[in-house]
Amino acid sequence: MSVVFSGFEQKQFTQVTDDGPINIAYQIGGSGPPLLLLHGFPQTKAIWEIIAPVLAKNYTVIASDLRGYGESSKPHGKADHSTYSKKALAADQHALMQSLAYKQFFLLGHDRGGRVSHRLAMDYPESVLRLMVLDISPTLFMYDNTTMEFAKGYWHWFFLIQAEPVPETMISANPEFWLKNHMGRYAGTGIFSPARWAEYLAGMCDPQSLHAMCEDYRAAATIDLVHDRADRAANKKLSMPLRVLWGEQGLVNQCFEPIKDWQAVANEVSGKALACGHYIPEELPNELITEAQQFLI
Repeated sequence: MSVVFSGFEQKQFTQVTDDGPINIAYQIGGSGPPLLLLHGFPQTKAIWEIIAPVLAKNYTVIASDLRGYGESSKPHGKADHSTYSKKALAADQHALMQSLAYKQFFLLGHDRGGRVSHRLAMDYPESVLRLMVLDISPTLFMYDNTTMEFAKGYWHWFFLIQAEPVPETMISANPEFWLKNHMGRYAGTGIFSPARWAEYLAGMCDPQSLHAMCEDYRAAATIDLVHDRADRAANKKLSMPLRVLWGEQGLVNQCFEPIKDWQAVANEVSGKALACGHYIPEELPNELITEAQQFLI
C-alpha cells in the first residue's frame, strides 16, 4: 500500500523499451509549471509526502517511482547492467513527462534520483529548465576520488555491486535489519513516518525490488561510468542552472566539495550545506520547500 499525498492522483505510465514494457507509477497534483521529483535508494516517491502538497500550491508536481522501486516495473537486470543504467532510468522519466505534454519542466532529485536527474538533464537538455540535486556529487567524481573514509562510510556502494546473487541473498536473510542499519545508522529512523517506513521496508523485502536496487548500484559502477566518461571526453556540460544542497552532517560534506565537484560538469552551479544528514526531504522539509521555491522559477 503506497503513501498517498493529500490532493494528488495516483497514476501509471507505460512504455515499450528494450527491456520490455515498463510501467512507471507516479502521483500528480497541483497547478502551475511542471516539477518532477525523483527519489533515492532505498526509498520511493513517498519521500516527498511532506513537501509535495506544499509545492503543489505553485507547481504541477509529478512524483514518480524510479524503475525498480516502489510500484514501478522491476525487470531482471541484463548482464551489462544496462537495464538499470541512469540513461535508461532517465529515459523512463523523460518519456513520462512527454506523455503528460510537458516539453519542459523543473527537476529535483535526491540521492539516486539526483543521479538519474543528472543523466536526464545531460541527455535531454532542452527539457530541463532548472535542476536541483540533493546530497550528491557526480558519480564519476565520487568513484574516482574514493578515500578510506568514504569507503568505510559508504560501504554499501561496494557491497551492492557484488555479483548476483551475493548481496541479494545476504540482505534477504534479514531485510529489516539491513534497512535499520543503513537508514538509521547516524540519526535513527524517527524521521520516517510509520507509513513511509513500511513502504521502504516492503521494497527491501520484495526480491524483485531488492535485485533492482542492487542493479542500480552495479550500473553506477560500470555502464554509468562509461556514459559519464564519454561526456567528459566530449567536454559536455549541463547548460541549465544547477543548485546542489547537502547535509552538513553527512559523508558527502565530509569527503567532497559539492559545488566545486558539480562545476566540472555544469556551467552554472550554486548551493549550500543544510543543518541535517542525508535525508533532506524528510529531515528539513520546510527548508527544502523554501530553497525549491526560490530556485525553481
